[in-house]
Amino acid sequence: MHPAPSALRSAVAAATIALLATAVGCAPQPDDKASGGSSSSASAAGSACVKGKLATRTSGKLTIATDEPAYEPWFKDDKPANGEGFESAVAYAVAKQLGYDKNAVVWQSVPFNKAFAPGVKTFDFDINQVSISAERKKAVDFSSGYYDVRQAVIALKGSKAAKATSIADLKGLKLGAQVGTTSLNYISDVVKPSQEAAAYSKNDQAISALKNGQVDAIVTDLPTAFYVTAAQVTNAKIVGQFENQSGTPEQFGLVLDKGSDLTSCVSSAVDTLREDGTLAKLEKQWLSDAVDAPVLK
Repeated sequence: MHPAPSALRSAVAAATIALLATAVGCAPQPDDKASGGSSSSASAAGSACVKGKLATRTSGKLTIATDEPAYEPWFKDDKPANGEGFESAVAYAVAKQLGYDKNAVVWQSVPFNKAFAPGVKTFDFDINQVSISAERKKAVDFSSGYYDVRQAVIALKGSKAAKATSIADLKGLKLGAQVGTTSLNYISDVVKPSQEAAAYSKNDQAISALKNGQVDAIVTDLPTAFYVTAAQVTNAKIVGQFENQSGTPEQFGLVLDKGSDLTSCVSSAVDTLREDGTLAKLEKQWLSDAVDAPVLK
């Protein structure tokens, strides 16, 4: 609805690298134990990550992409540049770590699926609730994970779907989700419904389908589910959430061009924001409503 403290010269650079080497790592990833394009982002960043002087698409500017519309609670008022909403705030925090102030950030609209499709990118990084996966890493680089997420089921109150208490209860329902998302994967891989899931190019289309009774329930990430039920479909409820698969959390990561020179710098920035508590603070500020929901097993 995707960094690193600059490696300054001389003794400052050495101290920074030493600090990063001893810092606590981010949470484990859903695959191959490394969320970004490099398994040692902090050390790889090194002297290449000179604040404000990275090899960005436009010299002196940092181009950040996301989809349109930009949904709450990830963004606010469909305006990624206002710094409000979790992902907008994270994007500017990463930019600051990289040495780019708000005036040096340029926002670009890129459809969700296009962000991680094969091919040269027009942005420096994309932030759009893109889950890190081994399959997607074949086409793009990812930063370290900036948010641990679960998927949730939304249904209209009083409906058969709203009464579901287990995955088995969902199998006979018509379910929907945005195409190319982990949400859609959970329907096919975890629920394995008896009828094919409905795939929508935009999340708002899936929401409209729920409103109009075209699907029995839809699947989104949990924070989005809380926003949908609170502000968009007030006669809907969160039926429950899925457990993370493989015992490791699903994480959202910043998307970069495959083999990007910025990947280690961006990952180091995200690592720093996790270690110094910034990510937790922003999560509490913008996603505080995303509390526990019943777990569907």
